[in-house]
Amino acid sequence: MMHAQFDPTARRALAVAAVDAKIRKGLSWQQIADAAGLSVAFTTAAVLGQHALPEESAKAVAELLGLDEDAVRLLRTIPTRGSLDGTVPTDPTIYRFYEMLQVYGTTLKELVHEQFGDGIISAINFKLDVKKVADPEGGERAVITLDGKYLPTKPF
Repeated sequence: MMHAQFDPTARRALAVAAVDAKIRKGLSWQQIADAAGLSVAFTTAAVLGQHALPEESAKAVAELLGLDEDAVRLLRTIPTRGSLDGTVPTDPTIYRFYEMLQVYGTTLKELVHEQFGDGIISAINFKLDVKKVADPEGGERAVITLDGKYLPTKPF
């Protein structure tokens, strides 16, 4: 049976412990994802408290990180999602995403509605990919793909 969290405190504490174990063991997120048998983006989000892992994935991640049965249980629990507390983020990397949405959020909304109609892009039926590519002008570029299913608004 699936269970949902009411209070995200335990899951946040688990995320801190998991990241600490990842660092102590010298693991990459890709290695953890390989153990889970899932994508690196989904696995990372799950370990950081944003998704529930399937039972076998939760056991494999906990074993790799040296976490106990309580951690397995928490990794399988449907979380209270949302990692930001509502204030403007101060971490420079997260802030840049916030800034991008401040600048391009209304543009994205307009283009989505013009092309699809009234609705939303799912963050549940969703895929995320991050790639590093060479910049023809020198240096590197980040290519981030957000791939969500479109869900039309249905009058009732």
